[in-house]
Amino acid sequence: MTSGTIAGTRWLTAEEQVRWRAYLNASVRLMNALGRQLEQDSDLSLSEYEVLVQLSESPGRMMRMSQLAAEVVNSRSRLTHTVRRMEERGLVERQSCADDGRGVNCVLTPAGFARLEEAAPGHVAAVREHLVDRLDDEQFRTLGELMDKVGEALRDS
Repeated sequence: MTSGTIAGTRWLTAEEQVRWRAYLNASVRLMNALGRQLEQDSDLSLSEYEVLVQLSESPGRMMRMSQLAAEVVNSRSRLTHTVRRMEERGLVERQSCADDGRGVNCVLTPAGFARLEEAAPGHVAAVREHLVDRLDDEQFRTLGELMDKVGEALRDS
């Protein structure tokens, strides 16, 4: 598209376009590499791994499904499908909330925690290999700060 095609559109500059495409390319490649490593080594998807991590860090290794969906940045519908698959494999259980009969908790099972413990070293090594060790400390800190800023701005959208 040319800058005159749609009136009022604030087009990216040539440099912004290059940086945007570099971000897209790298983020897709990074997520694909991390997902492949988890699938091959642990028979987990990246979203399943993130569910296990969130639950492992929660009090009682349990979270309301609505809160879990927000933390793993997933729609409730998509999370429900992921949790159903994980439940079939014995990694998590769904339970009614004791304090709210309408709510549902997702609970990490001992088998799910064991799977996480097995998967974590390989996943962390892949994160280091594909991201952390490719940047110096200042670059990695800056990346985290920038992504926090973008994530915060998008949190409620």
